[in-house]
Amino acid sequence: MPSLFTRIINGEIPCHKVHEDDAHLAFLDIRPISQGHTLVVPKVEVDYIFDLDENQLAALMAFARQTAVKIKKVISCQRIGIMVAGLEVAHAHVHLVPILSTGDLTFAKARPASSQELEIVAQKIRAA
Repeated sequence: MPSLFTRIINGEIPCHKVHEDDAHLAFLDIRPISQGHTLVVPKVEVDYIFDLDENQLAALMAFARQTAVKIKKVISCQRIGIMVAGLEVAHAHVHLVPILSTGDLTFAKARPASSQELEIVAQKIRAA
């Protein structure tokens, strides 16, 4: 059975896409820790991030960097924090989270966001 993220990649489940290339997709988390919280995933379905080969992992990080630059342009924050938990969905992924302090980088602060709120943020990031 395809992972939730594979179904998003394949267009079976809608998302608020902010950045994409042939091998990666970045979209807003529906339970963001902060506004602009983005998930970055490889399009290849691999469960554990460290099961990606070195080239795939390097490409994922380069794509995450490109995405973080876009987010930082439109979301007021000190930094874009990066987190890899890897337990929520069985598909390698990186969380990019706009933060003001290290204490902001916690799933305890996650909250549901409306589709309208997410689309406004997604449009801003895509335009960056």
